[in-house]
Amino acid sequence: MKFRIKKHYSDIDLITGCLRGERKYQESLYNQHGSTMFAICLRYANDYYQAEDMLQEGFIKVFNNIKNFRNEGSFEGWLKRIFVNTAIECLRKNKVMNEMQDVENVPLHIVQDDCFSQLAADDLMKLIQNLSPGYRTVFNLYSIEGYSHKEIAGIMNINEGTSKSQLARARYTLQKMVVQTNKVQYAAAVL
Repeated sequence: MKFRIKKHYSDIDLITGCLRGERKYQESLYNQHGSTMFAICLRYANDYYQAEDMLQEGFIKVFNNIKNFRNEGSFEGWLKRIFVNTAIECLRKNKVMNEMQDVENVPLHIVQDDCFSQLAADDLMKLIQNLSPGYRTVFNLYSIEGYSHKEIAGIMNINEGTSKSQLARARYTLQKMVVQTNKVQYAAAVL
């Protein structure tokens, strides 16, 4: 996916131009913010193509609802919220949210050492992508987007305990993946 920036406009210019329905401003909005929004979609999607669909759906919502932006907070924050909600709606349509189960009382044996410190950000994002959709969604909402468990429960129509347990399971699963990745990297370095 390529985003071409021909001319950089301020957010106010983009909003005003989009409100007038001017195509060049719509294209500029897409090009200026598309890569950031696509990264959000990739975090939630099962694959690249689903992320592209989320991106397209999100921009349709942006263009249809830009009149509702009230200049309270940043424009990019408003965009991010639309794309996170769009990604969750897409997952909900695909029945991903039904896979979640409340496992609040299941004990977890969490690895104590700092296994994440030797991992590059891109490698960690790849591991997050390998989580099940339910774990990945809660992990992204809580750890990356900064939502509380109460907010996640409301967004995803689950209870807070389920959100907490999904996050705990996601972290545990990630730790196991990181430990395995570190073992493989160590073994390759020894050879």
